[in-house]
Amino acid sequence: MAVITINGKEFPAPDIGMNLLVATNVSDGKNASGEFIGQKVGRDQYKADGLQWKFLDAAVWSAMLQEFAQFVVIAKIPDMVHNRFITIRMYPGNRTATPIEFAPDGLPTRYRDCKVNLIDCGVIA
Repeated sequence: MAVITINGKEFPAPDIGMNLLVATNVSDGKNASGEFIGQKVGRDQYKADGLQWKFLDAAVWSAMLQEFAQFVVIAKIPDMVHNRFITIRMYPGNRTATPIEFAPDGLPTRYRDCKVNLIDCGVIA
């Protein structure tokens, strides 16, 4: 089973990173006495932070990036809170990579340090 699925397509398991983050939104912070006066708003939100692949073939990286063409995607990622997968709407953060091999026409054929973050849109898919 894939660790990450985007729009129903399996991504290779990241070999570096994938810090899972769960954020809780609150309505307010602390008052002048330092007492917490807020309350939880909505559901917890997820982020798959620092996804990184040491080396990817250019065709694989390109196919992965093309899944983000519509920006908001349906992602299936590990849910560390419930120890199962969660399917949610997410959007990608910056996508970066370093080309390391090139074809005779000058286009990259291989990349290293391919990186992306996936950020919760706040809506369950």
